[in-house]
Amino acid sequence: MEDARRSVEATGRSVDEAIERALEDLGAERDQVEAQVLSEGSRGLFGLGAEDAKVRVTLVESPASPEVQIAEEPWPASGEVADISIDVVRSLLQHMSVDATVVIREAPEDTEMPLVLDVEGEDLGILIGRQGETLRDVQYITRLIVSRKLQRWVNVLVDVGGYKRRRERVLRELAERMADRVADEGRSVSLEPMPAYERRTVHMTLRDHEFVTTESTGEGRHRKVVILPKRGA
Repeated sequence: MEDARRSVEATGRSVDEAIERALEDLGAERDQVEAQVLSEGSRGLFGLGAEDAKVRVTLVESPASPEVQIAEEPWPASGEVADISIDVVRSLLQHMSVDATVVIREAPEDTEMPLVLDVEGEDLGILIGRQGETLRDVQYITRLIVSRKLQRWVNVLVDVGGYKRRRERVLRELAERMADRVADEGRSVSLEPMPAYERRTVHMTLRDHEFVTTESTGEGRHRKVVILPKRGA
C-alpha cells in the first residue's frame, strides 16, 4: 500500500505549477518523484469556467532500484539502519577524499526522519555546495544505497556540521521578518530563489500567519517564495 506521507495531490494553473506545489509539500526535487496527471485543467472561455490542473506526486527511490520496497523506518532507527547508514556515508566521504567523522543526531520532533547523520570535521564546505546542492545529492545517494541494502525505504537525513539546522533557523527568521514588513507596508515581498525543501520551510513557518500568505512563482532553479498580504486582513 502506498504510504500517504510519501504521496500528495496538488493543483495549479498548469500541470507544471501543480507539480511544483507538490514538490514543496514533499520537500523534494523533481528527480526524486513520479508525477501522475489527474487532470490537465482547462483555460475556459475568456477565463470563465477555467479549471485547475491536478496531479499526484509520489517519492520514489530510483528507476535503477525497482526491487526496493517502500516501508518507513520508525524513530528511533534500529541499530542495523544506523550502522549501515553510517558505513554508506563514510564510504562516500572516502571516495570524495574528505576526512571527517559521522555522528548520529536525534531527529527533530516535527520531522518524519528516522535518522539524522551529521558529518563533522574541518573545511567541509565542499560537501555543502551552492545553496546546499552537493549536500542534497549526498543525502539522496545515501538514501538510495541504504534502501537497496535494507530492501525498504529509509528516510535518512544527512547534515554537515549542523548546516541544515542553521539554514532552517535563518529561513524561519527571514520569513517572520519579511512577513512583518509585508504586514506593515501592505506590499508583497519576493525572496531569493531556493530549492523545494527550503521553500517548504518558509511556507510552513507562515502558514498560520494572521496577516500574510505565501505562494511560489518561477520555474526550476528560479522558483522562489512570494509573501503577500492576506485579503481583508
